[in-house]
Amino acid sequence: MTGRFFLNALLVAAIGGIGALPAATIQAEAGNYTQSIRIGAGKSLTNQRLKLGVNKSVVVEVVDGVRDVLVSNPKVADAVVRSARRVYIMGGEVPGQTNIFLFGRNGRQIANFELTVELDTSDLTRMLRSMLETSTIRASSVNGNIVLAGSVRTPADAKRAFDLAARFAGDPKKVMTTLSVRGKEQVHLKVVIAEVQRTIIKQLGIDLHAILNSGNTALNVVTENPFTVLQQTLSSSVATGTYAIGESGISGSVRAMEQNGLMKLLAEPTLTAISGESASFLVGGEFPVPIGRNDNTVTIEFKKFGIGLDFTPVVMSGGRISMRVKTEVSEISSDEAFQLRGGGNAAAALTIPGLRVRRAESTVELPSGGSLVMAGLIKEDVRQALNGIPGLMKLPILGTLFKSRDYRKSQTELVVFVTPYLVKPVAASSIKRPDSYLAPASDASTIFLNRLNRMYRMTDSTTGTGRYHGRIGFIYE
Repeated sequence: MTGRFFLNALLVAAIGGIGALPAATIQAEAGNYTQSIRIGAGKSLTNQRLKLGVNKSVVVEVVDGVRDVLVSNPKVADAVVRSARRVYIMGGEVPGQTNIFLFGRNGRQIANFELTVELDTSDLTRMLRSMLETSTIRASSVNGNIVLAGSVRTPADAKRAFDLAARFAGDPKKVMTTLSVRGKEQVHLKVVIAEVQRTIIKQLGIDLHAILNSGNTALNVVTENPFTVLQQTLSSSVATGTYAIGESGISGSVRAMEQNGLMKLLAEPTLTAISGESASFLVGGEFPVPIGRNDNTVTIEFKKFGIGLDFTPVVMSGGRISMRVKTEVSEISSDEAFQLRGGGNAAAALTIPGLRVRRAESTVELPSGGSLVMAGLIKEDVRQALNGIPGLMKLPILGTLFKSRDYRKSQTELVVFVTPYLVKPVAASSIKRPDSYLAPASDASTIFLNRLNRMYRMTDSTTGTGRYHGRIGFIYE
């Protein structure tokens, strides 16, 4: 009796434990996508929210059995009853929302599911976390679009995560990122533009003016041979001579000129920008150019010239910097100028200058502090022209009297260096301005010593700057 009573107690406890089970058991994975559902005997679910991936399914176990299933939007999901106690709910190919109702005996409603079908981003989330171990990224789906949330270490990691999500979605337009960069790094770019130009110009020409009188016959001969390379003479200096016989005579002028020129250009523009952002820099000016006319109103557009720099840096892993760099050096030149005449009046002509431009644009990748020659140019231009009287200019020795020679040779060497640095902000006290120690000289120093600014001695000091050592200050001589 005692053993039978103990066995009955165990059975009662077991039955009581079964009756205490919850109405439903729902198993879901980390991505909140439901895997299986079980509805106990005599139980029901109301407004139960489910989340399925596109083309994914979930198994619903119903102890009391299912007689009928209703799906409000078959395009989003479908339900199949394989047996009285098992229902398969399958997500369609179109993301969206729908309702699914399960009915049992006598039309009793067993369950009501609020179903949401989205892209299954659990694999994408695991892949992002494995590739970017230092990042905390969560990928979710909303109406067929992928949303990236969390934080990354560098902008390069954010771009890598975006590219991977775009491949997963099949279209970059379907990816939206709200990733935050924990440490936005700044890039300081230094560009050195070094250019040297050498020019040699030589001009030699002889012009003759002869008057021959013989009785009633007079002959006037004039030769003027132009310089066609430069379209002008270097100087108006000439040497003239005249030989006269009675009423006849001959005069000549010799123009011999030579010019040597040298120009050096050194520009070092520097600029700082946050990784992933663009920055621009221009030192120069603008000149007006007419671009249209309407009812006696001229439309003017200003063209920029000078030294310009544009770049967009992206800090990559390992301290390397990838950047898009565009640098330009332009100056106003009369060689490419043209005149715009109005109404045939030469006095009303408008001269519009041209621009001489040296431009380089490229994408480079460098380590912090590394330099690279982004562009280089070695150019040599030789122009020579001979103008004279046909036949006579080809005579040996004497042909020099009937021709002019215009010769020009120019050489250009141009190199553009780029050097990026990873930088961090510093205290304002560590920065010195160009006018920090610049002070005007006294009246006595200006009058008697021709000084424009104050000259400091080693023992001089300024509040907060300490004692000076060596030659200090900005000196203009």
